[in-house]
Amino acid sequence: MAEEKKVVPGEAAKRILEIARKEGVELPPLVAEELRTKLHNLKLPPGDAAKIVREVARRYRRAEVDAHESVGILAAQSIGEPGTQMTLRTFHYAGVAEMNVTLGLPRLIELVDARRVPSTPMMTVHVDKKLRADRDAVQNIALQIEVTTIPDVASIGTVVEDLKVVITPIAARLTERGIRRSELEAALQENLDLRLFEIAASGGGGETRPIEIHLKESAPGATKSKKEELVEEMPFKKLLIASEEAKGIRIKGVTGIRRALIRKEKDEYVIYTEGSNLESVLEIPGVDPVRTTTNSVFEIYRVYGVEAARAALIHEANRTLAEQGLGVDIRHLMLVADVMTNEGDIRAIGRHGISGKKTSVLARAAFEITAAHLLRAAITGEVDELKGVAENIIVGQPITLGTGAVNLVYKPLGPGVVIPQAAPNARPPATEVPAADAPPEEA
Repeated sequence: MAEEKKVVPGEAAKRILEIARKEGVELPPLVAEELRTKLHNLKLPPGDAAKIVREVARRYRRAEVDAHESVGILAAQSIGEPGTQMTLRTFHYAGVAEMNVTLGLPRLIELVDARRVPSTPMMTVHVDKKLRADRDAVQNIALQIEVTTIPDVASIGTVVEDLKVVITPIAARLTERGIRRSELEAALQENLDLRLFEIAASGGGGETRPIEIHLKESAPGATKSKKEELVEEMPFKKLLIASEEAKGIRIKGVTGIRRALIRKEKDEYVIYTEGSNLESVLEIPGVDPVRTTTNSVFEIYRVYGVEAARAALIHEANRTLAEQGLGVDIRHLMLVADVMTNEGDIRAIGRHGISGKKTSVLARAAFEITAAHLLRAAITGEVDELKGVAENIIVGQPITLGTGAVNLVYKPLGPGVVIPQAAPNARPPATEVPAADAPPEEA
């Protein structure tokens, strides 16, 4: 039995590029590689594979934009018009109070305005392959992600007569959150101001033994802060300070993640969080760093860089429009994302970003705060080359796109040059051009 001839990936990609060139198309290497992978998986005969490549080349040529096409205006219209059909709403997770995510027009505005913090930051956390179907393992990861504060696992009471705050751990909540009493006490020791308070264990034993916070006497002659002076003048205020500080102490969890919700999707469990902290979540063992993502584009930019932020902008905008049932060609969104990230960071589309940094004075003035732009340009002596669309429309001349991108030059013929006669059944023959110094014909 003869061995099957193995096709080297590089050779297959070269063959695809050659077939496309015969169709008059130069396919990008990435497109050729993706096409090669899909054809390899389909295991088609060479003749059928060649037909598919030719069809892809024809469709690619048809999809190419014409030279000097005004792609910016097309993108703006293609995103702006469907944007007028979008609703102003948020999505609510069923059965979970106060866990919403902003969608629709407000979300699209957040993206193009390059807001550093989304109105409803959230993460989609996937776990490693070996843990995906194990709910208990996913639950443990969720407990490590979700912030647990002292009120989540203990009751906080104030005893005014003895000037002390009593924190009583609740056994059921400690078990549910996977926390020990020693962790609770360590968090108090680490976060309370020990110059003002001292921590003591109350009577009893076990995990539910209360923890007491007492007033601490300051040393005589020591320099005192305003807070310490206030406490000495009104000791009962110290109870309020201690109680409020204890309520805000974090025992464990990732800063900024207020809640973690587990949902089953197909054959795996996925964690959705209220709040976002991508860098810290990725450090937790068991979290899949490849598929875990956030709706905060700036966090993706800080952790993964500008190329990942560009991909996140395209994905978020496309998902926002698709969720509303609006079909916008992804190339328009790609163009917007390219413009927002082409300088190495994320810039907003507005007077504080792209529109405010245009080289044309008239284009900047046409967008917002007209007088300020014109005045500053006049003081600094800026020159407008009139290369863009807005500035040419303002001064009333053709724009330099489409047919306006081509200049037609009339070159007069020299003296004595005769235009040749046209062939039969063609246009009427052209008249002879008289020389500049020839006398006019007599009537």
